[in-house]
Amino acid sequence: GVENKVHYVRDVTQGEDASRIRTTPLTQIFALARNFSLNLYRNNMFNNMAQAQRLCSFGLDTLKGLFRMK
Repeated sequence: GVENKVHYVRDVTQGEDASRIRTTPLTQIFALARNFSLNLYRNNMFNNMAQAQRLCSFGLDTLKGLFRMK
């Protein structure tokens, strides 16, 4: 379950393994950003993370309609 929910999504959907970022502070910052985006998707009831990433990659105007801000 953990492999499919976190590691697979980060490796395949978000391309973490293909990332060429190797500088120490940036690796942690990008990992934090990836985790934050996954938590936003799950909090907004997305079950398919690839679909959520595609929908949210259009820009802030698209996000405004998808996410409910508290």
